[in-house]
Amino acid sequence: MNWDTRITNMLQIKYPIIQGGLGYLAYADLATAVSNAGGLGQITAMCLPHADALRQEIQRARTLTDKPIGVNFAIGMHGVEYTKRVQIAIDEKVSVVSITGGNPTVILEMLQSTDIKSLVLVSSRRQAQKAEQLGASAVIVVGQEGGGHLGRDDVGTMVLVPQVVDAVNIPVIASGGIGDGRGWMAAHALGADGIQMGTRFIATQECIDASVSYKQALIDSSESDTAVIKRSIHSPARVLRNDYVDTILEIERVTPTYEALKQYISGEANKRWIHDDFKEEGFGWAGQVTGMIHDIPTVEELMGRMVYDAECIRRKWGAF
Repeated sequence: MNWDTRITNMLQIKYPIIQGGLGYLAYADLATAVSNAGGLGQITAMCLPHADALRQEIQRARTLTDKPIGVNFAIGMHGVEYTKRVQIAIDEKVSVVSITGGNPTVILEMLQSTDIKSLVLVSSRRQAQKAEQLGASAVIVVGQEGGGHLGRDDVGTMVLVPQVVDAVNIPVIASGGIGDGRGWMAAHALGADGIQMGTRFIATQECIDASVSYKQALIDSSESDTAVIKRSIHSPARVLRNDYVDTILEIERVTPTYEALKQYISGEANKRWIHDDFKEEGFGWAGQVTGMIHDIPTVEELMGRMVYDAECIRRKWGAF
């Protein structure tokens, strides 16, 4: 079947499926596997140890695929240092840049004189309209079911996506709670031009930096086994629930300040589980879609299943 949408045409990909930025996990192996399977893979820029490491990762990806790849910039807590890395992405002529976790203005201005497409993560209708005004090529709309950082309004994907579709003219990419062909087609029914998945791509063979226990926890957990941390400091984010996360939540209840939380919510605390396999000494991001994850396929197998299921749904819709 033909899967042409405004997103596939804009990004020059076969299927309108984008892999999320996935801090400390989204490097060349995973990104190129997604791109080779027909979607858009992305490299996470801000988790690399230095700016030149991004250049090296992009160049390594180019040895693994001739398909488009993107670079994600999670800029929320990184000050102005990200501009060096954005310039590297521009110099390397990547196809797509996505921006999450902060004001996208500086990056969008840097991209204006290039052919690089820009995707901005938003969690509200107002943010989507602002991104469009600033020149974003498309917006990624994340509902509160998603993993990692979310909006503050607790609005679900099913409600938020059509609101944003009605509010902007640029393409809309749905994210949050999507992990199979059913979610993909539901996003199209809501008016989205494509989808972004994060949590589901962690539980794949090519996500080689994710620890064994982290991937197993994604399989073992239900949709009710996540929690939202950092509400007290106005930066809500969804994680898998464990004893370490319960400690974070208790600190938030008793001493709801960034200083009290800082060491518990750091990147190092995140890596202690997702890289080093110390489950009870750190935390791992995950969306509620974890309740739909039952195995660890290759990216190609996962994408193949999604396409098959989505095509079956399209045929059913045709019968109606």
